[in-house]
Amino acid sequence: MERQQSNLMNEEEKKYVKGKIIVMIFHNEQTLFSVAKVRILDTNEQYEDKEIVVAGYFPYIHEDEIYIFYGNLIKHPKHGLQFQVQHFQKELPQTTDGIIQYLSSGLFVGIGKKTAEKIVNSLGERAISKILENPSVLTTIPKLSEEKANLLYETLKYHQGLEQIMIALANYGFGPQLSMKIYQTYKEETLKIIERNPYQLIEDIEGIGFARADELGRSLGISGNHPDRIRAGSIYVLNQQSMQEGHVYLLLKPYIEQVYKLINEKTDQEEVTENDISREIICLSEEGKIIIEENRVYLPSLYFSEKGIVSSLKRISDQQQFTDQFPESEFLKALGSLEERLNVQYAPSQKLAIQTALSSPIMILTGGPGTGKTTVIKGIVEIYAELHGCSLNPKDYDKDESFPIILAAPTGRAAKRMTESTGLPAVTIHRLLGWNGSDGFQHNEDHPIEGKLVIIDEFSMVDVWLANQLFKALPRQIQVVIVGDEDQLPSVGPGQVLKDLLKTEKIKTVRLTDIYRQSEGSSIIDLAHHIKNGNIPDDITKPKADYAFFKCKQDQVLDVVKQISASALKKGYTVRDVQVLAPMYRGTAGIDALNKMLQDLFNPKTEQRRELIFGEVIYRVGDKVLQLVNKPEDNVFNGDIGEIVSIIYAKENIEKQDQVVIQYEGAEVVYTRQDLHNITHAYCCSIHKSQGSEFPIVIIPIVKGYYRMLRRNLIYTAVTRSKDYLILCGEEDALKNGVMRQDEGRQTTLAIKLIERFEDEVASHLKVNEGEDMETISPYDFM
Repeated sequence: MERQQSNLMNEEEKKYVKGKIIVMIFHNEQTLFSVAKVRILDTNEQYEDKEIVVAGYFPYIHEDEIYIFYGNLIKHPKHGLQFQVQHFQKELPQTTDGIIQYLSSGLFVGIGKKTAEKIVNSLGERAISKILENPSVLTTIPKLSEEKANLLYETLKYHQGLEQIMIALANYGFGPQLSMKIYQTYKEETLKIIERNPYQLIEDIEGIGFARADELGRSLGISGNHPDRIRAGSIYVLNQQSMQEGHVYLLLKPYIEQVYKLINEKTDQEEVTENDISREIICLSEEGKIIIEENRVYLPSLYFSEKGIVSSLKRISDQQQFTDQFPESEFLKALGSLEERLNVQYAPSQKLAIQTALSSPIMILTGGPGTGKTTVIKGIVEIYAELHGCSLNPKDYDKDESFPIILAAPTGRAAKRMTESTGLPAVTIHRLLGWNGSDGFQHNEDHPIEGKLVIIDEFSMVDVWLANQLFKALPRQIQVVIVGDEDQLPSVGPGQVLKDLLKTEKIKTVRLTDIYRQSEGSSIIDLAHHIKNGNIPDDITKPKADYAFFKCKQDQVLDVVKQISASALKKGYTVRDVQVLAPMYRGTAGIDALNKMLQDLFNPKTEQRRELIFGEVIYRVGDKVLQLVNKPEDNVFNGDIGEIVSIIYAKENIEKQDQVVIQYEGAEVVYTRQDLHNITHAYCCSIHKSQGSEFPIVIIPIVKGYYRMLRRNLIYTAVTRSKDYLILCGEEDALKNGVMRQDEGRQTTLAIKLIERFEDEVASHLKVNEGEDMETISPYDFM
């Protein structure tokens, strides 16, 4: 509390502008980001003009009202001098006439001048304070209805409450944007919630971690072994390990040790013991905030997602109607007809995959690059239609009849590739399930999707949450084909669903191992399979027809990538053809530095080319950009790549705000300034973001500075993104060491739960994690 008192004592020393609002230039109802022009009545800034633009987070304020804005005078790169608001307060009128004018200003619905005069005549010059302290005083006002009285009180409370809360949050050290996010979550309960349990912010407010909440807790006198502090640390560790490491659960003993380290890391208080931690873990378990099963600790959403996947897969697998549905002679006839029509000949393993898919309720198709997964998908679709006598033209189906074949993938680019290879429409999984942001999914077990055959490609990218939503939304009578490369990177979210399904050996699986594209002279495919097997060719640095390795040090990476990219441009390739992939954002050879250099190469500054500054980033018309979050309302999803086609400045549109228009495949999306944190430049992108895509030319820098990130599956995934030409640049030792290192694996229980459900017995022969002690441990063992 000392910090808050100190800040309040120093209020007079802060820079401020006191003024009357001339006009609101811009106001966003959702974020409350506002820009206003103010006539200055008083200020302690060195500013001579009579008017100034103020910008910050505050509610819509009416013209002619007087406010005191606290903050700093800054020079905006485009708009010049303006006052950046940290917090604010309204100067309440002190005279009778001032109060009458305020109450009848239009801010308070239904209160005219006569009613305002009645209120002031009855309550005096302290009318506003009296109403806020005790709203029942309004019952003494003649002819003031209960509805108008309540509305007057609520409006006063909102404006005064918001101002006081913003001031208090500023005194606690929160910036205006985060303060507004907190206020929008908790409203008038903000200060009560924070002072009761500041650690609640971790769960409810994106961008607040344990360290920040703990700092606030200490300022409020909550520290040491306070239950709220330990419980928050316990949940935080589970969340961090699931989102950063991909684990579905943590083993109890190391989990308690991690919580112990976090809780005691930065404190001068008495050490929190494992006994204290175990006590709170038991309470969290009893309240259902975490789930403890044997010696494993889960977040409930992950625990029930695994269980949901198991139930759905068992339901799908138990279907009997697809077995021996068609005689083999009919299948072979349809296959022969297809081969003749496409002028291809399927290999035995590919024939097996197509036949297995068509005769099974569920099948997994896996294999590396060049093994023909796409060819098999095309075969499954064509022969399914032939055997079932259905059309592959969606226009042949009326609005009451659903198209029987569903093609889906985790990303828009992967879905587009399915469409190109099959000629049929394909969608993202999110769009298939009718995801609409905060409202969740439209399709679920009570409202399943409609279809007879569903094929999901790039399944290695699907996390445990999405897999659960997908499988439970499938109807009871459906055939499912899961396609993916088990050696690629696992999903960004928790789990390793494809690997776990393959590990069980309970779902029919066809592995494609023969490489067909190699016959076309693809050295890239050959290199990918070397990496997959944990080695690289001896002649890795020797140029091939479709790949090359350029040796360079980390500080030379930018120059080498620039030269390669410039050469590609001279040969007629476009910016969309060339994709640089790197594993890390920071550093001299990181994604951020590469993007800045590549933007100057591909899309340099000119007088004619419009640009917009956002923080430290400059966006220009013509820039290649990447969407970072799902935006279902605009049909744009995480990982989609687009191009900035227009920049509209605030003075040029009725909304009075800067706008960036981005063209994606089949969608044109308008972003305002506050939306720009949802995009980034895409000249270089992370290897994770490139999953599900192919590019004509891929450039991959690999240097020792990336050591922390370099793993076999990461390098393998990057290499397999290249369609025509691959360029590696960097240090040969870094490549060799990266290929030798494998991920330690994610801690999941999907495989063992599937085996238990399919066999109805404990699968003791399958370890959940290598080296794990299966002996049951309880939190009580640590007390």
